[in-house]
Amino acid sequence: MSYGSSFGPLLAATGLRKAFGSTPALDGADFAIAPGEIVAVMGPSGSGKSTLLHCLAGIVPPDEGTITYDGRELTALNDAGRSALRRSDFGFVFQFGQLVPELTCAENVALPLRLDGVRRGDADRTALRWLERLEVAELAKRRPGEISGGQGQRVAVARALATSPRVVFADEPTGALDSLSGELVMKLFTEAARDSGAAVVLVTHEARVAAYSDREITVRDGKSRDLTLVGSGGR
Repeated sequence: MSYGSSFGPLLAATGLRKAFGSTPALDGADFAIAPGEIVAVMGPSGSGKSTLLHCLAGIVPPDEGTITYDGRELTALNDAGRSALRRSDFGFVFQFGQLVPELTCAENVALPLRLDGVRRGDADRTALRWLERLEVAELAKRRPGEISGGQGQRVAVARALATSPRVVFADEPTGALDSLSGELVMKLFTEAARDSGAAVVLVTHEARVAAYSDREITVRDGKSRDLTLVGSGGR
């Protein structure tokens, strides 16, 4: 498999198989992403692309195959080890943001830092910096129910990047947004990720969203195939 960087993969998977009951979700899927690269995982609903993301992130263990992250075999870690890795090295952006409704936007962004033991003042300052970077600093004291969907997704992106993750997993991050809001979210998301050096695994079924990536992989019937091989310098 080829990568968009000469340094080789940061995260790689080979021969992944996963079934839910008698229904196969992955059937020998492969994947690789280099440091700082943005890779779009495309495919129709039910193709297995979200299952691939969940396996790569250590949320769901595959039935067969290997996943290697930074030289370590992710599939050999226990639940506690995978959870620790998700806290320290991985960030997540979901379709509906999944912000905590009782917390302000700033508190939502600071939350993963606080859970990782960062002092309140440092976490608050980091949260405000990321809200500014995503152009939603004026929403710091508002709660998720008081802002728009597009604004909420930018807060969710700020939360994902605030911990300085090496890999961000984004599952249909614009799927609940109108096209204008989605374009703004993707522009700010990819710019911020590139500036921070984070690799991004971007699951989407939309070509306009995939256009922000360096390389595209399609998943169909649980199998993966490289569509493009573009250098990681970005668009």
